[in-house]
Amino acid sequence: MKIGNIDLGFRPVTLAPMEDVTDASFRILCREAGAAMVTTEFVSSDGLVRDVGKTIAKMHTLEEEAPVAVQIYGSIPEAMVDAARMAARAAQLAGGHGADIIDINFGCPVSKIAGRGAGSGMMRDPDKMVAITRAIVEAVPDKPVTVKTRLGWDENSKIIVDLAERLQDCGIAALTIHGRTRCQMYKGEADWTLIGEVKNNPRMHIPIIGNGDVNSAGRALEMFERYGVDGIMVGRASFGHPWIFTEIRHLLDTGEELPPMSVKDRVTLAKRHFRLSLDVKGQVTGVYEMRRHLSCYFKGLRDFKETRIKLVTSRDPGEIFDTLDYVAAQWGAETPASEGVYGI
Repeated sequence: MKIGNIDLGFRPVTLAPMEDVTDASFRILCREAGAAMVTTEFVSSDGLVRDVGKTIAKMHTLEEEAPVAVQIYGSIPEAMVDAARMAARAAQLAGGHGADIIDINFGCPVSKIAGRGAGSGMMRDPDKMVAITRAIVEAVPDKPVTVKTRLGWDENSKIIVDLAERLQDCGIAALTIHGRTRCQMYKGEADWTLIGEVKNNPRMHIPIIGNGDVNSAGRALEMFERYGVDGIMVGRASFGHPWIFTEIRHLLDTGEELPPMSVKDRVTLAKRHFRLSLDVKGQVTGVYEMRRHLSCYFKGLRDFKETRIKLVTSRDPGEIFDTLDYVAAQWGAETPASEGVYGI
């Protein structure tokens, strides 16, 4: 599967953008685990055009995570176009590797975004969505532009089959579809039937990437075989479980499932993640932002409450590494189910 000239290989599995999760350290870890492509956290177009430092910093990417997409969101057409141009110059503005792809977020369902007409709120105004997409494609001719969206606003307005054609006609290089409406948020089961309908529409020629409820290697294989999508995007199931990309890639390539990862190996991975976080963010922020990840690596362990509290309250990196060593010594031989924090 190719996005523009970027070859992601056969049946690629990519990392979805997740606010407060997919920072550079997590993106690198997922790439090392087998994710074919990663995406930044949501970048506000309003924040970019106002030159907000924290927003610009979200575009900072590293060579180790390439290929990487910078995802922008907003509801004001002029700001979205300006933001796309800025994202195309991410290496100059934020340093690092920059953006290989510009991704437009028409899928985020949270109220503070969708309620302002951005993200999946744009599903209520498909004409505006199409106009913004066309303007962005024209504004950044040197970068592939992709879109991530949903089936529709609600059960009575699932417009994705027609909308996909219109977005393709704007010149986008790929389309990712989450199998829920905005009103569903993340509740209920993702409906892949319309994703499959888009993929099997003879008018569609760009890659179609399916997203929603891919929480295991077996589920990924099933979605590829049942719906014929070109790629799959994994989001919440990777949080606390970044090795899901290794598990999926192994099943797709060999036809065999890997056994669950032992706690000892999870500790090794958690240490790698923590070191990356310290390198990328510095000690104070690196420690603070790892807290949401550290306990999730060990979800399901018995009698773990006291140790979890220590992991998420300590401010000293050395103490955290010592606690991880204690986890390996105390629970190292156990192999809890690879569930991450999916569904929370």
